[in-house]
Amino acid sequence: MLMKDKVVVQVPGTTANLGPGFDSLGIALNIHNRLIIRRASIPTADAMIAQAGEAFFSASNEKSFPFACEIDGKVPPSRGLGSSVTVRLGTLLGLNRLTSEALSTEQLYKICAKLEGHPDNAAPATFGGFTVTRGDFKIQRFEVPAHLHFVLLVPDFEVRTSDAREIMPHSVPLKDAAFSVANASWITAAFASQQYATLRGAFKDGLHQPYRARLVPFLDDTIHAAEAAGALGGWLSGSGSTIACLTLEYPDRVAEAMQKTVPGSSSVFVTSADNQGACLIS
Repeated sequence: MLMKDKVVVQVPGTTANLGPGFDSLGIALNIHNRLIIRRASIPTADAMIAQAGEAFFSASNEKSFPFACEIDGKVPPSRGLGSSVTVRLGTLLGLNRLTSEALSTEQLYKICAKLEGHPDNAAPATFGGFTVTRGDFKIQRFEVPAHLHFVLLVPDFEVRTSDAREIMPHSVPLKDAAFSVANASWITAAFASQQYATLRGAFKDGLHQPYRARLVPFLDDTIHAAEAAGALGGWLSGSGSTIACLTLEYPDRVAEAMQKTVPGSSSVFVTSADNQGACLIS
């Protein structure tokens, strides 16, 4: 079999947690990174890419070889939009295609989720749509229609995932946990039944956002402004710093209201869900 020397992979960015669905709920978005993976004489110096390569060669039993990776796209790093998954998953998919394609898409997803430490971004990035995951990496997936608008406010500062996790307490009050479980269940039911109008008020959370709000101090004001402008609700995307809001109508009005709450510079854009997930371009 003739092996390829170069492959191009496209991976969508993601928004995870959706408020109360901590480390479980995620949606793939129509913002993407493209990775060019090619055989090379000198191995990549990027630690994340190299780690993904080691994981691939170990799982596939393929003979390792040096490779290079070029990344281009619109998923900003350290903004809670799954940029690390685009790199890890793109590397895994690319190496699989450059070799004998010994690993299935589900196997590649699980490798990526293990590298990430949680599956909430890896699942939608791999399979597209809205996904619900468990600690054993099993998933349920649902299509997301184009008339759902995701308004993303991206501040001009980063939040490292490690910092966002360190700021969280080791335990939360029972009433906060019960409140969050109820809302996460409601969100899942709404996406499964396509009753999106019932999502209003369901994105409130007691597990992580009250603590992470210290890292994004205008979080609550931005969500409240979006809701007043017609949004169904909003959440801290992943560990931040991006704030995501969902609306069925008037996305431009929601975007304008959100941006007015930010004291510094930021960018706001409107997108939809990606139901395809990661794919090979060439």
